[in-house]
Amino acid sequence: MSRLLSLLFGRLPIGWLQLRHNRGRLAAALAGVAFATMLVFVQLGIMGALNGTIRTSYSPFTADIIISSNDANTLTDGSPLARRTLYRVLAEEGVVAAAPLYVGKLDWRRPDGSVASLQVIGLPIEVEQFAGPQVAPLLRNLAVADTALIDRQTRGVDAASLSDISPSEPLQFEVNDRRINAIGTVSIGGGFSADGVMVVSDQTFLSLFANRISGTPSHLLLKVSDPEQAQALARHLQNRFAGEPIEVQILDEMIAKDVRYQTTQRPTGVIFGFGVFMGVLVGIVIVYQVLSTDVADHLREYATLKAVGYAHRFFLSIVFEEALVLAVMGFIPGIILAIGIYQVMSQATGLPVLMSPERALMVFSGTLAASTLSGALAARRLKGADPADLF
Repeated sequence: MSRLLSLLFGRLPIGWLQLRHNRGRLAAALAGVAFATMLVFVQLGIMGALNGTIRTSYSPFTADIIISSNDANTLTDGSPLARRTLYRVLAEEGVVAAAPLYVGKLDWRRPDGSVASLQVIGLPIEVEQFAGPQVAPLLRNLAVADTALIDRQTRGVDAASLSDISPSEPLQFEVNDRRINAIGTVSIGGGFSADGVMVVSDQTFLSLFANRISGTPSHLLLKVSDPEQAQALARHLQNRFAGEPIEVQILDEMIAKDVRYQTTQRPTGVIFGFGVFMGVLVGIVIVYQVLSTDVADHLREYATLKAVGYAHRFFLSIVFEEALVLAVMGFIPGIILAIGIYQVMSQATGLPVLMSPERALMVFSGTLAASTLSGALAARRLKGADPADLF
């Protein structure tokens, strides 16, 4: 370590030697930085899982433009639409196809007594162009009443028990007092609002939700003749239906809006975001306390060097060297702990809590920045140190 730092700074690694001199304090500082790093990783991992599950909830269907009620902040909330809007938009130039989308949620009580919450997606069977890649090849099979595609990654359900499902060997189960035959599977996974997904035809959806009628879909899906002009067409349609309680946007905008709302407005997202802030704050305080104490312990030595002509930037380099050492050495155990926690959380919850290179790099950069800020704050005391007042 000493040789590496000597090559990096082009001088004796004074900062590292000072940290190493008090091994107990160094160990405590590294433990603190590792804890703060791990805390930030865990909060970001949960936030990433939240964002990921929001995006995957849109995977059963596809569209260029989606029309929703203007009070719909997510896929699952908002008022139903009037189906006549579908026929009105079909008359607009550039719109080549439209389909209703029905979204609901119900509980699946399994034979062992456990309950899984399912997000139910209803699509007309003749609109394969609006079905996602996993759903499109199987959509026509849902023409038979009370048939469904079940999510084989449903939380709490043994995936092996769903692996052999087919039209000839369906899985029978009851939801909302109706017997459903699962004739195929999709792989989507649970999220924060549901344990899994079930895809059905629009007619089966309406039979499962007695309070819904075909004239009130949750959203409308549109295909346009020129996808590159989808944004402009969405703005045109929004102006065309100005004054009506609907919002027209391209699908990517809807997904981004959903993510933004759930991470900044819903309590879950706000709590996780606050956890990230607290992790960063803890790291800054710990590193600042260590560096400030070290500066105070060696203030006389620094003042002596200052008296013989060393510039303030020399002392800054020492403090920043210590901050760099603490950041790097604390980050390594922090990310190792975080990876282990990610695996435990993913297995326990079924959420996609994964360590990505981008997240690791972002947290490492943040750790360096927080340590540098702590070093800058701790070094302020050196700037006003006067050897005449210390001796």
